[in-house]
Amino acid sequence: MATADYEVIGENYSVLRQPDLRIAAIINSHLEAMESIVNLGAGTGSYEPEGKIIAAVEPSETMIRQRIEKPNTAVYQAAAENLPFESHSYDAAMAILTIHHWENWAKGLSEAYRVAKEKVVLLTWFGMPQGFWLYDYFKELEDLDTALFPTLEQISSVLGEVEVIPVPIPSDCTDGFLCAYWARPEMYLHAEIRSGISTFSRISNTQAGLDKLASDLKSGEWQNQYGHLLNLKEYDYGYRLVVGRK
Repeated sequence: MATADYEVIGENYSVLRQPDLRIAAIINSHLEAMESIVNLGAGTGSYEPEGKIIAAVEPSETMIRQRIEKPNTAVYQAAAENLPFESHSYDAAMAILTIHHWENWAKGLSEAYRVAKEKVVLLTWFGMPQGFWLYDYFKELEDLDTALFPTLEQISSVLGEVEVIPVPIPSDCTDGFLCAYWARPEMYLHAEIRSGISTFSRISNTQAGLDKLASDLKSGEWQNQYGHLLNLKEYDYGYRLVVGRK
């Protein structure tokens, strides 16, 4: 399986992966009482709450380079599996759409649990409860995502009992991850948009799916099959906030 190389695909993350304020509100509601937070797989720092002491941990120099300097924030080029902090050194640990990229997600979560005094907050994915039309064009995407993301049971085996909060995706989501354009199908035809979606970088041949999607949009077949989605303002595509307390 090809891996996602963020030194390559992360080049435009600060543009393509703008934090969605509605998703941020859900995340922040579980971090607002925390004074200090370590952010694992921090990327460009999209969902780091303001007004907190932040330790941003990110292995990719390309991603770190795109960060905007923030007060009370220290950046560490390191991997989640080997955090350079003492135990219980931060009130909370957060990890936003990142654990599926770690070489050893269980070790990374164990490290998050070790350094956090009070809680670990994750945004992750547990599969499509009602399917996703994009998989009809790119079946390999579904197979890869299912293999990459740990299950709730697996996460609970590390963090213990957790709270799980659904995170519906707005139809005009500003954070360009895989499901962000569910109501804007034409966006997936753009190479720049796909460059911000790590799963696309893992599949070898996208042309047949792109041609089929372009054809169906032009003929009206996509609208016939999936047009009812365009009446919705948000949809549940299996993204979940997972909160483990100590």
